[in-house]
Amino acid sequence: MSSSRASLLVIYTGGTLGMVDSPQGLIPGHDFEARLRDALSTLPPARRRALPDFQMLETPRPIDSSAATPDDWRDLAGLVADHYLAHDGVVILHGTDTLAWTASSLAYQLQGIDRPVILTGAMAPLERADSDALGNIEAAMRFATDARLQEVALCFSGRLLRGARSRKWQTRHADAFVSPNYPSLGEFVDDDAVLFPRRGLERHQRGAPRFELPDVAGLAEGSVPRLVLWPGIAAWQLEAWLLDDRVRGALLEVWGGGNLPEDEAIMGVLARASGEGKLLAAISQCPHGSVSIGAYAAGRGLVDAGVLSGDDMTPEAAVTKLVHLLAQPLDDAERRRRFLTPLVGERTAPALED
Repeated sequence: MSSSRASLLVIYTGGTLGMVDSPQGLIPGHDFEARLRDALSTLPPARRRALPDFQMLETPRPIDSSAATPDDWRDLAGLVADHYLAHDGVVILHGTDTLAWTASSLAYQLQGIDRPVILTGAMAPLERADSDALGNIEAAMRFATDARLQEVALCFSGRLLRGARSRKWQTRHADAFVSPNYPSLGEFVDDDAVLFPRRGLERHQRGAPRFELPDVAGLAEGSVPRLVLWPGIAAWQLEAWLLDDRVRGALLEVWGGGNLPEDEAIMGVLARASGEGKLLAAISQCPHGSVSIGAYAAGRGLVDAGVLSGDDMTPEAAVTKLVHLLAQPLDDAERRRRFLTPLVGERTAPALED
């Protein structure tokens, strides 16, 4: 469904795909646009003809993916919002370490967008003989011309994944990303970008975009921690995290379908944090499946403490959603309602508070 007459915006933010070898190891490379155009020119003629025209922007400074912050997510969303109307789609080149985090945040900030925004990266620099960079960029560019795709997606190793459903699952393999609880949106098969339209958001997003680009500057660094429970966790440890005045919300990763220790002191800390207006949510440590907090007696305390169910959300989608909601001028009740509501296909269905 690609068209060589389409126009794309390609935003280069940094990452491994743009690095070059040096005696000291990999370092950031320069003039990435010229390098990319040279690489694309090596594709077979039919594949070159299928590529869209594109313009390239680079972020003012390369984003070290491993050091990315909510400020970087905000700036990148603003860059897309400023330029997307002049193009049929947007491709964002990004480091892989926090690629799924950025994709999730952009999905919320750009919710309602009426064209593709596709993030990709690579496990090896563009010029390496065995690099996956060119293949990932080619596939992302081809998918980004399909007007049926109206959401933020992540393209990697020939698969198109919903941005707010994706996770990095491998440290070295080219097939590094997965979507644990939602099927792929498309696949790059026999040099063709095949979209599975019934899985997309376009049917729910007709009309003008309703971007939400909140200023996260009011959130202190670390204001939304991610806490993974372990056997032996003590109430004082949760208290140190959750009752700090700088904390505004938190994600709890609990066991199984929504269980945690039956410890009155732990429940007390959660209830106190929630009572202070902190937005607390829980997901399972299991990568597949969802939580159903309160289904077991061992998880009933979460409900009583006011902790919200994250259903089958990824940690990346849950944390970035908490950050997104806390950065907006909403009252507590509205924040809770929106967290429980699927905004960009990040969770399967609404979960009702008990």
